[in-house]
Amino acid sequence: MKAPLSLKGRALTLLAQREQSASELRRKLLRHARADEVAEGDAASRVDDVIAWLREHKHLSEERFIESRVHARAARYGNLRIRQELAQHGLSVGSELERRLKDSELERAAEVWRRKFDAPPADAAERARQSRFLANRGFSAEVIARVMRSAGGSADND
Repeated sequence: MKAPLSLKGRALTLLAQREQSASELRRKLLRHARADEVAEGDAASRVDDVIAWLREHKHLSEERFIESRVHARAARYGNLRIRQELAQHGLSVGSELERRLKDSELERAAEVWRRKFDAPPADAAERARQSRFLANRGFSAEVIARVMRSAGGSADND
């Protein structure tokens, strides 16, 4: 039978699978540390020590996490959704990445619309349904209106 992994070993295993935010990694490690220990305060300090070690040795990077999250989400989601997901981790997009996302949002929204719908909206109800789909994906109202216009539907009612 294998010996259980240390907190550092668990952290490195999680980071090997994908980039993690510090808050996400802390939450996952605390669950294991609390199961292993009686004193909860001791568990939290051990987890904080592991996270500090990971940062010091460049295993944990908020910049890499942001880049990987944006890369994974940009093809399917709008800027609002991406920013909201990062905010859940206590992070925000840097100005350069924000500019790149803003510059590509219309193109990304049009591609998401093309993959989902094969025809322009035939009536106001269909236009509203297609607009809601894009809004739920986190695209801005301005971008949605432009996509609907280019798809052949008027955006006046949106």
